[in-house]
Amino acid sequence: MADPTVTRLLGAAEIRRLADELDLRPSKQRGQNFVIDGNTVRRIVREAGVESDDVVVEIGPGLGSLTLALLEVAEHVVAVEVDGRLARRLQETVAAHAPDRAQRLTVVEADALGLSALEGPAPTALVANLPYNISVPVLLHLLGLLPSLEKGLVMVQAEVADRLAAAPGSRTYGIPSVKAAWYADVRRLGNVSRSVFWPVPNVDSGLVAWERREPPTTTATRQQVFSVIDAAFAQRRKTVRAALRPMIGDTAATEAALERAGVDPTARGEVLDVAAYARIAEALATGEPA
Repeated sequence: MADPTVTRLLGAAEIRRLADELDLRPSKQRGQNFVIDGNTVRRIVREAGVESDDVVVEIGPGLGSLTLALLEVAEHVVAVEVDGRLARRLQETVAAHAPDRAQRLTVVEADALGLSALEGPAPTALVANLPYNISVPVLLHLLGLLPSLEKGLVMVQAEVADRLAAAPGSRTYGIPSVKAAWYADVRRLGNVSRSVFWPVPNVDSGLVAWERREPPTTTATRQQVFSVIDAAFAQRRKTVRAALRPMIGDTAATEAALERAGVDPTARGEVLDVAAYARIAEALATGEPA
């Protein structure tokens, strides 16, 4: 069980000292904005629902602000960091601030989008301050790669948070919303002040929590369903019949598939839920009623 002793977390002065020590200039390309507020990282851990038996995957731990807060609670943390300097320094930082928990940390130097497996105990939670420019691809990749993940919370750009948690028919509903819904029930939590980051980002941040659930029942593969989703949103203003016709190749065949799936051909893609997309994919794949 995790030790409940409170950890000395990283503040603004220590974050800057560590960056200077590593000669680190935060990279916009890698979305490096480091959290400098202990209350914020503890809030993230709390709202993620991390418990003492959880194995947590953290993507982009950076200098270790959130990592230390996770180790206060979780049984084990697997931190995946693409920047070699940060990956090598993280274990030292944890040993200095939480020596009794250092053995509960595994650092993996890798690009999260390139991961094909994670060694060690099966992770149960994903908690991360995701780089804004790759947040959706990383989240979807890990949800697909690690079926043992039961829950999670990610901090992303506020606009992306809105999209991930959007419901059918809303203005922000789109590809991220539908694909995330394939894996989980997703909910939007609060915003995070720009002032808790260094350097201060020029966009707002938001929290998104999720809980794993079974995907819609269908004989279609995930890849087939996701291809239909991509096609339906390729031209957002079109009806689903018009949007899918280039994929299917014939208007009559498109209408027949939509009829088998029980979907109105004149509906737009942004009003269909993930179950409807699964029915369409199945109808296309089998040619039989979904």
